[in-house]
Amino acid sequence: MVDLASATYAEHDVDRAQAATHAPRSNPGARIEVKEVSHSFSLKGAALPVLDSVDFSVAPGEFVALLGPSGCGKSTLLRLVAGLDSPTQGALYSNGVEIDGPHPSRVVVFQDPTLFPWRTVRGNVDVGPEAQGQKHTQAARVEAVLQLVGLTDFADAYPHQLSGGMAQRAALARALVNDPQLLVLDEPFGKLDSLTRIRMQAELVKLWQRARFSVLLVTHDVEEALVLANRVLVFSERPARITAEIRNDASYPRHRDDPKLVALRREVLAQLGIDS
Repeated sequence: MVDLASATYAEHDVDRAQAATHAPRSNPGARIEVKEVSHSFSLKGAALPVLDSVDFSVAPGEFVALLGPSGCGKSTLLRLVAGLDSPTQGALYSNGVEIDGPHPSRVVVFQDPTLFPWRTVRGNVDVGPEAQGQKHTQAARVEAVLQLVGLTDFADAYPHQLSGGMAQRAALARALVNDPQLLVLDEPFGKLDSLTRIRMQAELVKLWQRARFSVLLVTHDVEEALVLANRVLVFSERPARITAEIRNDASYPRHRDDPKLVALRREVLAQLGIDS
């Protein structure tokens, strides 16, 4: 098992990797608009409503977290934003263009890293460029992204040789190599132990601050949402609708015992109907 702590990297190496990945760019994040989106599934011939007139936007470079009861429809909304499904009603837009299918500028990272077990870390990260016929022209970028997430020393390792945190780093690298404007995260750290999860949260913030892509995160962890996001959207039970919007202007890095975050946590819990 690879030790996550051994994956640290020097600041000058980060700067070189950042330059090689063309970051920071001016206003690189996507503007996402979700316009009166409703969605339902067909279950035994009957419509099962999942989303109810969801309406919000994500500013370029903004980090937005979605919180709500399990099964309320948050992950379904992420699939719509990613273009993996189409809404029953309403529309979604990325930089003013209606989303009608997947696009390399919008990349999803799921709870499970879903790495190809027969490929090395480098081979997994190289999947995107290879699929686009750019394996050789993007070789330097692949190496730069591996360096950016602290995986250079593990580039030739296979998934079964990695810890959970290292595997999730590889999944992030595979997403970042496509130079996304939007990173869509569906409980990406949900299966990690608490210490690894805290480290990964810190690494995600650093990556986001360097590249300034937009982020849409689904999580059930109130503290995670408040430590990471600029804004938290609270959803109701299914069919999900937005019941509250919590803005968080605390500076980074954030600490869980910060009185401001503690107060926001109480506010979010109250919105979720939980007595703090």
